[in-house]
Amino acid sequence: MTTTGTRGRLSVQDWLEAGFSLLAEAGRPALTIDRLCAQLGVTKGSFYWHFTGMAGYRSALIEAWAQQRGRELPIHRAGPDHPPRERLSMMTEALLHPRHWKLERAMREWARTDPAVAASVTAGDRRARKAVRQAFLDLGFEAAEADLRAQLTFAAGMGFLQMANNSAHPMPVAQRERVLDFMTRP
Repeated sequence: MTTTGTRGRLSVQDWLEAGFSLLAEAGRPALTIDRLCAQLGVTKGSFYWHFTGMAGYRSALIEAWAQQRGRELPIHRAGPDHPPRERLSMMTEALLHPRHWKLERAMREWARTDPAVAASVTAGDRRARKAVRQAFLDLGFEAAEADLRAQLTFAAGMGFLQMANNSAHPMPVAQRERVLDFMTRP
């Protein structure tokens, strides 16, 4: 399940990926040293080699998620050379990708009780809404209309995320594209 560091030992990234996996499958309560060690098949000594305790581990996990979220969502990387409609489609696809949506939901749930996670989620949401708004501006909508459509599109995406339950594919591609067609219609 894991890849190891250059010397055959677990890396910090291995520990973070194990945490993401536990979060996605069982939520924040699953983040315990015992569960992490069981997931990786190692002793607690390995955990403490990399982290001073769970507080430090959680901080590293939150930071890694924020960085990963920015890299994974193609709309954050897609420049103006991508057509605006394509950027919106890329964002929707990334949000509802099976690898992403369970972890996204778990992080949002965790954010309800942890200010550091809430700040990370809020910052990521701000970047996403800005990118969505820009796509609508690039489609030729006036600023006020772009703001409204961006808010509605973002809210719809969050709603679809919550409705996903445990489906491997929470929303078929054709349906996602129909929603985007509706949202981008003049």
